[in-house]
Amino acid sequence: MCSIGGGTDIEIEERVKGRSYRCKECGERFKAVGKHPVCPSCQSEDVEEA
Repeated sequence: MCSIGGGTDIEIEERVKGRSYRCKECGERFKAVGKHPVCPSCQSEDVEEA
């Protein structure tokens, strides 16, 4: 018999470390995870690692 359990008790922020970025369009500084970060302020993909 197979059962599907509920959610897990894992805090994502404790496990995944985001990298710091700066948006070249609006100057916003933010942390993101992934290969193609997007500025949360202006949605630009023109960002650089800070």
